[in-house]
Amino acid sequence: MNRGSTDAPAGTVSGVNGPVVRAQMQQAVGMSELVWVGVQRLVGEVIGLRDASAIVQVYEDTTGLMPGVPLYASGSPLFVELGPGLLGRIFDGIQRPLEALAARSGDFVQRGGSISALDRNRSWSFTPTCPPGTVVRGGEVLGTVRETPSIEHRVLVPPGTSGRLTWVAEPGSYTLDDPIAHVEGQGTVRELRLWHRWPVRQLRPYRQRRAPTAPLLTGQRVIDAFFPLARGGTAAIPGGFGTGKTVTQHNLAKWADAQIIVYAGCGERGNEMTGVLTDLPRLEDPRTGHPLLERTVLVANTSNMPVAAREASIYTAITVAEYYRDMGYDVALLADSTSRWAEALREVSGRLEEMPAEEGFPAYLATRLAEFYERAGTVTTLAGGTGSVSVIGAVSPPGGDFTEPVTQHTKRFVRCFWGLDKELASARFFPAVNFRDSYSEYAAELAPWWHEQVGADWAALRARGVELLNQEAKLQQIVRLVGEESLPDRERMVLEGAWVLRNAFLQQNAFDAIDRYSTPVKQLRMLQAVFHYIDRGLGIVERKIPVYRVKALAVRTTLLRMRFEIANEATPQFDAVIAAIDAQMDALGRE
Repeated sequence: MNRGSTDAPAGTVSGVNGPVVRAQMQQAVGMSELVWVGVQRLVGEVIGLRDASAIVQVYEDTTGLMPGVPLYASGSPLFVELGPGLLGRIFDGIQRPLEALAARSGDFVQRGGSISALDRNRSWSFTPTCPPGTVVRGGEVLGTVRETPSIEHRVLVPPGTSGRLTWVAEPGSYTLDDPIAHVEGQGTVRELRLWHRWPVRQLRPYRQRRAPTAPLLTGQRVIDAFFPLARGGTAAIPGGFGTGKTVTQHNLAKWADAQIIVYAGCGERGNEMTGVLTDLPRLEDPRTGHPLLERTVLVANTSNMPVAAREASIYTAITVAEYYRDMGYDVALLADSTSRWAEALREVSGRLEEMPAEEGFPAYLATRLAEFYERAGTVTTLAGGTGSVSVIGAVSPPGGDFTEPVTQHTKRFVRCFWGLDKELASARFFPAVNFRDSYSEYAAELAPWWHEQVGADWAALRARGVELLNQEAKLQQIVRLVGEESLPDRERMVLEGAWVLRNAFLQQNAFDAIDRYSTPVKQLRMLQAVFHYIDRGLGIVERKIPVYRVKALAVRTTLLRMRFEIANEATPQFDAVIAAIDAQMDALGRE
């Protein structure tokens, strides 16, 4: 984020209350305008206006700031810089590159100072796609730049700009500040470069929002098969401490069927973010074999950074995600965690002496959450292509209490809810998704895709699986009272089937070379094998053969090991598993 060069103060600080600063203004400023506070020019944003005074939310540490220091206005809203050089970089909440900050001031971020989000000295090989004389509009592709070995950066005409190209640069090497085109429109000529600015709180425009029709495949069976997320959809991952929210998001970052990953660490502990920043560069992208960081943008805002910057980090991340969406890419935004963002809203609201709502959160918490999640979606871009932003937000409810305000409000605005369970995590069952608390409203919309691309059985098998787990939950209440031995064999076979479904299908080992990722075809074949075992077992117990005889069959162990032993490209081997079930069940029935 660049600090301005305006020398004339627009106002004077009259009061400081943590990250909230009040100032008496000598010139007019607008709501959400970017300002700089004090001689160090701390970055802030106008969040309130009254008569000749302004309330500013400062995104840096205000220690030592005192009344009487100047306040400078930028004349523009809080913005981010969008252009080549975003991928593979690590930014703080207001888009300052942390590598550049570390090189300048060491391991601890210093306040103030001017630094560009994008490297102005680096050259990029630009190839134009529009010749001079072409009439262009905002959002259309002007040319391309190879940003990383795996991602082509499409240089866009900034939204709101239109006219005829009077000049286009020849193919060659250019820095971000070199002009690459001139657009003449409405009697003026505008110079275009490889980058442009965009206000973080303003949605980037598109032609049309499209209905979800395809899943965002993650390779995680409990998600893809039971609680699927649509491409361009919204999901929440709530869970208490130690339930695996961050690990689940890491798995999604590596395996999700998205071309660009934007990871926002919002208010998380420093050691967790350190793990992300050290592990991601070493992870291999399964798509390309290159480092995963080559198609990832990291926005890191740890718990020891200024609290107000947490709020900005979410908007910085979603704006970057929309930018790559407008190029026609499928983007996955992972926010960890929105609870820390809500806590920042609560602290600033308290400093403003606003009337608190439930648990001290501001009354507009639900509105802010809605504004964030509504920026997800699959759209027809201004250039006529298709792009998407899928938003997956982690929620950290205190004590794992899903009735607290952030979780409850989040459920209103997401259509996919993957509730993590402390008991499952303590039992080393991962992903620790609670099968009863979780849901997906996308299942019916995605059923045609599964039917056409994978197999006709998916919707029926998924419905059976959900019903089986619900039956198990009811039977377990009886078991806790009178014991499993008191149940009829049919109900005991239902419990056995649910146990096999959970341990042979829903459980997944992120560190096993075969089990860590499952294709849709493998997931369907695994479900077919599990339910074939259940159906044959129910037929056996109907013939008065005890259920313990079914449990003793060797094929039961085969089912439990198939996730480790049958690779994604070896799905015909499931025919042998089903044949073994039939052979052993037939032999048992003849005894």
